[in-house]
Amino acid sequence: MTEMMKAVQLHTFGGPDNLLYGDIPRPLMGSDDVLVHMQAASLNPPDWYLRDGYRALPPEWRPDSSFPLILGTDVSGVVAAVGKNVTGFRTGDEVYSMVRFPERVMEGSGAYAEYVSIPSSELALKPRGIGHVQAAGAPMSLLTAWQFLVEVGHDAPNPFQPFPHQAIPLEGRTVLVNGASGGVGHLAVQVARWKGARVIAVASSRNEALLRDLGADEFIDYTKTAAEKVVKNVDLVLDAVGGANMERFLRCIRPGGALFLVNPLGFSGRNEAAKKDITVSSTQVRSSGAQLSEAGHLLEKRIIQVVIDSTYPLALASAAHQRAAMGSIQGKIVLTNF
Repeated sequence: MTEMMKAVQLHTFGGPDNLLYGDIPRPLMGSDDVLVHMQAASLNPPDWYLRDGYRALPPEWRPDSSFPLILGTDVSGVVAAVGKNVTGFRTGDEVYSMVRFPERVMEGSGAYAEYVSIPSSELALKPRGIGHVQAAGAPMSLLTAWQFLVEVGHDAPNPFQPFPHQAIPLEGRTVLVNGASGGVGHLAVQVARWKGARVIAVASSRNEALLRDLGADEFIDYTKTAAEKVVKNVDLVLDAVGGANMERFLRCIRPGGALFLVNPLGFSGRNEAAKKDITVSSTQVRSSGAQLSEAGHLLEKRIIQVVIDSTYPLALASAAHQRAAMGSIQGKIVLTNF
């Protein structure tokens, strides 16, 4: 008899109302996989981009997905079963992961479900001392900050540029983080601070107290002040927002400095950057259990923390996506299954 589970499925591209909660068979598990009973799963921008059919991309880049599909990459839960080749995990372990990203970016990684089958190489033990909600909020955002600022950790081709992304030494340097209150941004602030940088956080005024608590040395309210008009000669700008006119940050950076773009699509300032001797670089975040294990020690020791914007039960994933569409997210939105 087929074992069933609850899951949120997308049957056609469109708005949050297209996310439907119901019963489906549990996923099959391969020899190198671990079946995880999901306790919490967080939302990330690729979730709502895929739900919407990646309409912002050129038509030739848009997904040709097979419906129904299950969104979600970030999960924290309890091991329910392990494949025959798996030796590093056992039933009952508390674990967290970013699942099959970017390999499944166009078809859904399956985290909005009671059970998720995950390659063991993408899994790490959940940091002790934090709950499943905080752990589920970490993987994609933390791995993005880590792979930009600490170590890429893989040699896969970079889809955004012909050269591999390289982190730069941060100790004693000044780093400006744009979009500092969001999922990637608030963790990047903390990782940069941990690496010994002086950090300037750019966000709206309601986030100032939080970001100073997280270690920001200086705060700029972008609704009142354009950062590029008041900041000069920083060593690095990490732009976690993207969108129009990313070139403006070149004005903030000293010659020999760097501009790291989490979402580089639309950036048109490479010639200007070359004239100013500024390195512009990006990278595609990739799943890594080893890096989650390493970065997890910082969560365990409370050197960094995951800020939670809001939580919703799994059955209300559509409402969670509506919250995301409102913007001004402080940290992470998380679905719960307990």
